[in-house]
Amino acid sequence: MKRRSLALRSAQPKTGLLTRQDRPRSDAASARQTLGLVEPRSTADAEGHPQSATCPAKYLQCETPVRTEWSWYEAGTLKIATFNINNINKRLHNLMAWLAKAQPDVVCLQELKAEQEAFPASALGDLGYRGVWLGERSWNGVAILARDCDPVLTRSSLPGNPSDRQARYIEAAVNGVLITSIYLPNGNPQPGPKFDYKLAWFERLIEHGAELMKAGVPVVLAGDYNVVPTAQDIYPTRSLDNNALIQPQSRQAYARLLAQGWTDSLRKLQHEGPLWTFWDYERNRWPLDKGMRLDHFLLSPTVCDRLVDGGVDRWVRGEVNASDHAPAWIMLDR
Repeated sequence: MKRRSLALRSAQPKTGLLTRQDRPRSDAASARQTLGLVEPRSTADAEGHPQSATCPAKYLQCETPVRTEWSWYEAGTLKIATFNINNINKRLHNLMAWLAKAQPDVVCLQELKAEQEAFPASALGDLGYRGVWLGERSWNGVAILARDCDPVLTRSSLPGNPSDRQARYIEAAVNGVLITSIYLPNGNPQPGPKFDYKLAWFERLIEHGAELMKAGVPVVLAGDYNVVPTAQDIYPTRSLDNNALIQPQSRQAYARLLAQGWTDSLRKLQHEGPLWTFWDYERNRWPLDKGMRLDHFLLSPTVCDRLVDGGVDRWVRGEVNASDHAPAWIMLDR
């Protein structure tokens, strides 16, 4: 075990050093032609400046994986999790404890609330996780971690608005699957500019989703969507009728994304009943179990049939210093 950790510390991916000014951008359809090419991946020159290089299909497999029994826990499956950590450095202990217990193969994080240089790569490396991330001071921030291998960065911004600098989208290839970490805007208060931005961002995601669907590659759109898809995805209440999370426009946008052919994986596994992933800090909503479902995995048709299990690690929300979200996860056949 100790030998493995030393190897991981010496192999931190340079893609994590991506700067906000040099995010790779390219057309999704041409870049992902049936796994022949993925988008340019970020590398760095001798001085640490990001460069771009064509990334062939072989990079959809892990680079330099560590082949150990621990690395391939539960042989034949790939466990993917999404977790809005709500400040990664403030809740690093919580994150590390969950990682050690749950041992997901891939983790999509949102709301890092940390600048690029403040991401705790070394601590996560001690547990065997390497990553790509996009930080932002005080707000937002997204990351993708992979256990015992390097996720290959394919995109670090959502196309459609080059002037949008908020750190809300990152995409990487891991073990033959293209995986996203999405932090969709909250949109409150509504109506207003924040809600307009939410809907505009959703439109860009729908357009990008169509491109990914057209490419025909295995894709998992994971993250915090900040939308409650249906009435059964929130506890019974009228107090949130004006909240942006449950507005008809938000739900319609989510439904339009699904209509492209994506599968809402947790609802495929559990058709009815509560699947809460978020409980507000206010008004005792966690002790009273007044939650909602905001964190989703949307699967492309090429990966949907590989879904074998999934759930929510609710216990994490009950820990001291917890995020207001709990990690959700799915298991895919390799």
